[in-house]
Amino acid sequence: MKKAILSIFVLICAASAWAFHTDTIKVATQHLETAMDVTVIVPDKAAQGQRFPTVYLLNGYGGDHRAWGNVRNNLGELADNYGMVMVMPDGRDSWYWDSPVDPKMQMETFFMVDLVPYIDKHYPTIDDASKRAITGLSMGGHGALWLAVRHPNVFGLAGSTSGGVNILPFPGRWRMAERLGAYEGNEQVWREHTVASLIPLFKNANLKIIFDCGADDFFAEVNDRFHHELLNAKVPHEYISRPGNHSGAYWKNSILYHLLFFSEAFNK
Repeated sequence: MKKAILSIFVLICAASAWAFHTDTIKVATQHLETAMDVTVIVPDKAAQGQRFPTVYLLNGYGGDHRAWGNVRNNLGELADNYGMVMVMPDGRDSWYWDSPVDPKMQMETFFMVDLVPYIDKHYPTIDDASKRAITGLSMGGHGALWLAVRHPNVFGLAGSTSGGVNILPFPGRWRMAERLGAYEGNEQVWREHTVASLIPLFKNANLKIIFDCGADDFFAEVNDRFHHELLNAKVPHEYISRPGNHSGAYWKNSILYHLLFFSEAFNK
C-alpha cells in the first residue's frame, strides 16, 4: 500500500514539474488574407504574476505554427527552464517580407503592427527590445534576421539556423518569385530583399546575433560568406558551423544554442 501511495505521489510530481501552458490563437489582421494562427507557450511562473522575455520562433518553407513543436517536443519545458514566452506564428511561405507584388502578403507589417503588440497586450511579456528575441530555421532564419535588423527597436536579439541568408543564388526556388516578382529584369528588388545585402544596417543595429549552419547544408556557403562579411564590417556576432544538413535532427540540436544565447543575454 505504501509503495502504491509513493508511486502515485511520484506521478503527480512528474505531471506538475512542467506547468507551462500552450495556447493556439488567431490574431486578426488586415495585412494578410486571413487571421494568423499562432502557438504561444507561457512558463509556469506566469501564474505568480511574473513577466518574461519573449522569443519568436519562425518556421521554414512548407511549415506552419506547429513546425517548431514537431522539431522539438519539449519546448514547454525549455520555456519553463529559461523563463521565456515562446511565440510561433505561421510563416505562410512568405519569407517574412512585405511582398511588393501581393498586397495580401504583408508579413513584415503584420509582425510589427499586429502580432508583437497583440502578444505584449495579452501575455506576461516584457515590452522592451532588449527582452525580445527572434530566430528561425531556413526561410525563418532569413526572416528573423530580416525583421530584426530592420526593426532593432522591436527585436534586440536575433538568430538563424540553416538560414537562407542570401536568396540571390536560388532564383526560382521556394515560391520567392511569387513574393518578389520574377528575378529576371527584377534583380534590384531581389537584392533589396536579401539579408546579405543589409550589412550597413547590421553595423548600426546593435543586435545580439547568433547564427549557424550545418557543413553539409545547401545554405552552408552563403552562411559562411555572410559570417565573413559581418567580420569585415566588425559586426559582433556568434557563428557556428558544425557537421549536419538541412534537417529536423540538426535544428533539434541547434535551437538549444540559440535559447542559451538568448537566456544569457536576457539575464545580463
